[in-house]
Amino acid sequence: MEDGFPQNTAVISFYDPPSKRMKNTLPPVDYKGKADRVFYVQVHDIDPEILPDYGLTVDTYLPEADRLADFIRKAHDDGLDILCQCEYGQSRSAACAAAIAEYYDHNGIEIFADYRYYPNQLVYHKIIDALYKGEFK
Repeated sequence: MEDGFPQNTAVISFYDPPSKRMKNTLPPVDYKGKADRVFYVQVHDIDPEILPDYGLTVDTYLPEADRLADFIRKAHDDGLDILCQCEYGQSRSAACAAAIAEYYDHNGIEIFADYRYYPNQLVYHKIIDALYKGEFK
């Protein structure tokens, strides 16, 4: 980011909330003055089977999914590129990018098929469901 940042870009930035398992979490990346729009998402990068260990259910995981879907649709409608970012760029952000690609271009499976990424299934399904749910508002 020090060497410049793409213009006309909206960012979705995933970061870890504090937990018993991860006491030292990194703060979210500061995009102030860099990106046109930013949506910060504090969410655990976990699998469905351990949701109860975090006091969560599928229904309570990623509660901001509807607001995130609105952010994605608005950024897309305004012609902005959407950059998805998380700590390693392989799981939460890959899942978000796959949901966006699937919703708009019907090719999100390509991200799942790319061995460099491990899209988080919970993040993907929460976002894709919220994007499609928005069609029926």
